[in-house]
Amino acid sequence: MSGAALAVVVVVVFLLALYLLQRYGDLRGQQRMVLLGTLLSWYLCFLIVFILPLDVSTTIYKQCVLDNEHHPTSLAPARHTNKTGASSSLYPTVSVPKVCEEPWSYIPDGVLPVLWRVVYWTSQFLTWLLLPFMQSYARSGAFSRVGKIKTALIENAIYYGTYLLIFISLLIYVAAHPQWQLTWTELQTIGITAANTWGLFLLVLLLGYGLVEIPRSYWLSSCHGYLLTKTYFKAAKMATEKAEAEENLADVMEEVAAVHESVRYNHSLRKCVDTILTKCPTEYQNQMGSDVESSCGEQNVIPTKRSLVNLHKKVISAVQRHGQTQVQWWILLDQAFHLEDVAKSQSSPTRLFVHSSSSQYHGWIHSCIYTPTVEWYWECMFRRGFYRLLAVLLGLLSAVVVWSECTFFSTHPVLSLFAVFIQMAEKQYNYICIEMACFVSILFLCVCVYSTVFRIRVFNYYYLVPHHQTDAYSLQFSGMLFCRLTPPLCLNFLGLIHMDSAISHQDRIQTSYTSIMGSMHLLSFISDGFYIYYPMLILLLCFATSYNLGSRCLNIVGFHQYITDDDLTSDLVDEGKELIRRERRKRQKTEDAENRRWALRERYGAQGTGGRTRVGYTELKDNQNSPVTEIRRTGFTVTRRDRDTEEQQTALLQDDSSDEGSPNKRHTGGRYLSLSPSQTGIFDDV
Repeated sequence: MSGAALAVVVVVVFLLALYLLQRYGDLRGQQRMVLLGTLLSWYLCFLIVFILPLDVSTTIYKQCVLDNEHHPTSLAPARHTNKTGASSSLYPTVSVPKVCEEPWSYIPDGVLPVLWRVVYWTSQFLTWLLLPFMQSYARSGAFSRVGKIKTALIENAIYYGTYLLIFISLLIYVAAHPQWQLTWTELQTIGITAANTWGLFLLVLLLGYGLVEIPRSYWLSSCHGYLLTKTYFKAAKMATEKAEAEENLADVMEEVAAVHESVRYNHSLRKCVDTILTKCPTEYQNQMGSDVESSCGEQNVIPTKRSLVNLHKKVISAVQRHGQTQVQWWILLDQAFHLEDVAKSQSSPTRLFVHSSSSQYHGWIHSCIYTPTVEWYWECMFRRGFYRLLAVLLGLLSAVVVWSECTFFSTHPVLSLFAVFIQMAEKQYNYICIEMACFVSILFLCVCVYSTVFRIRVFNYYYLVPHHQTDAYSLQFSGMLFCRLTPPLCLNFLGLIHMDSAISHQDRIQTSYTSIMGSMHLLSFISDGFYIYYPMLILLLCFATSYNLGSRCLNIVGFHQYITDDDLTSDLVDEGKELIRRERRKRQKTEDAENRRWALRERYGAQGTGGRTRVGYTELKDNQNSPVTEIRRTGFTVTRRDRDTEEQQTALLQDDSSDEGSPNKRHTGGRYLSLSPSQTGIFDDV
């Protein structure tokens, strides 16, 4: 089995990273370099987490072999005799070597050091050099590769200069001590120490939040009333964000339309304008084309190349933001509808889960396995108890982490619970138990940290959105954070189980992962001070998170957070409830219209062209007050003779809207409603 476990882990971790990238990124629409950089950064970080338990078990086996060579076990045969001590010397003590069983996942010598060097230095190159450059490159509005590269270099000049200043400061500190000789190995140690110090500083902040928030979120999620109220709150906030994104997109499209009219096709900047137009939504492109054809040749101010670059950047951001809010809005609506269905189904005497929408949950899983009866028992009976049990287990694990972080520096006696568990399994050489304990512990720490990374939102500038809606900048930023947080997280875990000699000060074999980090004693104020006492800050952060101090501060500043005893939260919940009720009515009307259309098609499907025309007439008459998108969706077949008539009808319907009382109101997406009066008899000649 030597090497087989490592090969399996490598393949499984790659599939996991690929699945997450497919869920959050757009594999078809985004740039290949962005996808490759993000995939590689996620893959390397997950690889460290999954291989470290194998490194721990292999190190324990090597320590057993070393102890067996230097301190063999002394055994003497048991004899029942009454002879003198001189005669008892006929049976001398025999030193029998202790049996060290090789772990099932044993990795041969020389493999892990090379693997760790490749993984660590590649991830550090990505996070400190390549990914920041690719972020600026992907966000740049330049129209050529050379322009994008130039913009990226200028934006990262201060970024790289800061790193260089920190490194030079540490270099001067080391050079001021004559007893230290600056070799290449020591320079590597200084760089690794600086990177781990920065990562540990951010790691403790994220970990202190996740250790409390994850168990509490599962406990609160067991209550459907809490989930439904919070969903109403999110709906009110998301409606505001959605309206702002639509308004921003409309304003940007107006600027693009003005540039499109001013820069003619024989101008030198026309190619740049065409590039901008390709980034605009299709409906805006069609509208701009028709506006140019109907324009009277008004000459506007010719833009400069720099203004076009800024406009290109604004178009990319506005379109991406608009798409994200639309997808998030529909996901939030589905969640709200489902929670309302759960509240209604709890009092069902038939014990069948009833969906309010007939278009939900199609597929063989819901028809064969997750039937309405199974769904009712899960949602109305078992889900509450399961989530609360899971919350209690996660809470106990969080308490173990907090206790171990505050006491892991004590080796006599051993106070860290993680170290106690590993040492108990080490005495029995139960390698499977050692690996499982290490894997579960590291996985829980990673979930606490990474879930916070996936939830964090920095002024809508960076956040990860599922369903392929995450932009390139956010994907690369998450890769940077993963590469910076994973190495210090694993190093901190090795300190918790007393496998890091720089912290535990024990004379034993180091893991291959610790060996590539170099000797932390080179910077004693970091290894003996910062690495030991700074993690104790987790206790203070956990208390702050448990009392929602961060959410209350953000709420005071103006970033509304869900706080149960706040009046503004109650107002937003009421607003969200009304929005969900309105969207439910719209969706119900749409489904009723679809059902009527299908019924009419089945009824008149066997008739000829006249019958189909009658169907189309009936459909349009039933939906005169519906939105334009729904009318446009009711396609039907006509003969070539009636096709021109149909196109004219469709053109007239483009100006229809449900807001008939607002003649000058802008339509969603930046389009304007028609100022002409409504024509009630436009289909009388059909």
